[in-house]
Amino acid sequence: MAPRGRTLLLPLAAATILVASTIFLFAAAGARWRPADTGLPVPPHAFSAAAAVPVPVPVPVTSNTTTSARKELSFLDENGDPDDPASASASASGAARCDPAVRVFMYDMPPEFHFGLLGWSPPSPDSVWPDLSTPPPRYPGGLNQQHSVEYWLTLDLLLSSSSSAPCGAAVRVADSRDADLVFVPFFASLSYNRHSRPVPPEKVARNKALQEQLVRYLTTRPEWKRYGGADHVIVAHHPNSLLYARAPLSPAVFVLSDFGRYHPRVASLEKDVIAPYKHMAKTFVNDSAGFDDRPTLLYFRGAIYRKQDHGASKASQGMHSSKFCLNIAGDTPSSNRLFDAIVSHCVPVIISDDIELPYEDALDYSKFSIFVRSSDAVKKGYLMSLISGVSKQQWTRMWKRLKEVDKHFEYQYPSQKDDAVQMIWRALSRRVPAIKLKVHRSSRFSRSDRGHK
Repeated sequence: MAPRGRTLLLPLAAATILVASTIFLFAAAGARWRPADTGLPVPPHAFSAAAAVPVPVPVPVTSNTTTSARKELSFLDENGDPDDPASASASASGAARCDPAVRVFMYDMPPEFHFGLLGWSPPSPDSVWPDLSTPPPRYPGGLNQQHSVEYWLTLDLLLSSSSSAPCGAAVRVADSRDADLVFVPFFASLSYNRHSRPVPPEKVARNKALQEQLVRYLTTRPEWKRYGGADHVIVAHHPNSLLYARAPLSPAVFVLSDFGRYHPRVASLEKDVIAPYKHMAKTFVNDSAGFDDRPTLLYFRGAIYRKQDHGASKASQGMHSSKFCLNIAGDTPSSNRLFDAIVSHCVPVIISDDIELPYEDALDYSKFSIFVRSSDAVKKGYLMSLISGVSKQQWTRMWKRLKEVDKHFEYQYPSQKDDAVQMIWRALSRRVPAIKLKVHRSSRFSRSDRGHK
């Protein structure tokens, strides 16, 4: 070979060896870093760290650094929490840092829209909210409570403003520009239950008047005008609540019990959130009543009997002693019976083709419920044959799962980890990316449109 050719090949060979050595070291370092068969992609910053292995540099490791690294390597459960003990303990060590799922701005609306409906009167004209250093105003008892969702969410936001508040799923912010969502504290269900009919000398029922005031209040606010109300949250859990304000406020995110009495253009699963009823049956605490300890195969008690004196108490007794509890659609797709069954650890048998379930994107109801199509349920002997065919082992698996998930259906103040209040906030937080996408897409040509005016 000519000297010139050898002169050209020597640097090329040296470069090839150098590249091959670099690839070997890079792959070896990466193999040492990556856990075996996790199936997780290696974060980009980990590659840079691996490449630097041949030149060790002492780096101080803090507890936050350790926690962060462990979180990256951990699988998450249905609530977004680490599913392995090591990661869970690491997360607990950093519990002092509160990282809420969603930041919420709440209007300081006049008391007549919220706690004033409970009979609470502000101590001074400029007061809007009750003093939470004392017990808050109580929500009416009985069946009123099953639609009390807005009450619990409002209390949770008020408490989050306190310096001593526990770390929750949502935190109230003072500036709407810092918020992911804007919460409207209108007790719509209570307004419907208590003030649907005019009381003389009223010509218009207070419930309707409040809704008309609400529409005027919101649509004139700069927070609403900024995104056309798309980032607002309004709770209307009773199927008949917010009847007069639904259409003008439909751009907002509604928190509902179901969509049975809503037009698809006003409410849908793509935009809105389903929340559980507040159960009326007593939670079966320390439940050890397994398959053989529940003599009744299938339990059902209709709404008429449940509303009678001691109806809820008798329903609790019946559910606690039954293996399966029937939940059928009534005048709406959903019913409080389902949530009574869940906290009674009585396996729900759901016959409601149009039912939508709370936080079903995070919770697999088929693990603890049996779904039956309406067309099958009416076939002679079908239902009893189906549930009689469930083995003791199958039922026990569902029963154990019910005891794990019942906490997700408890409304509490203060809210507790993974209870209904925090699960609803997390469900709302999962709506935020879609809201932002919609807002950003709608503003694509806003600048050029302004230029042509």
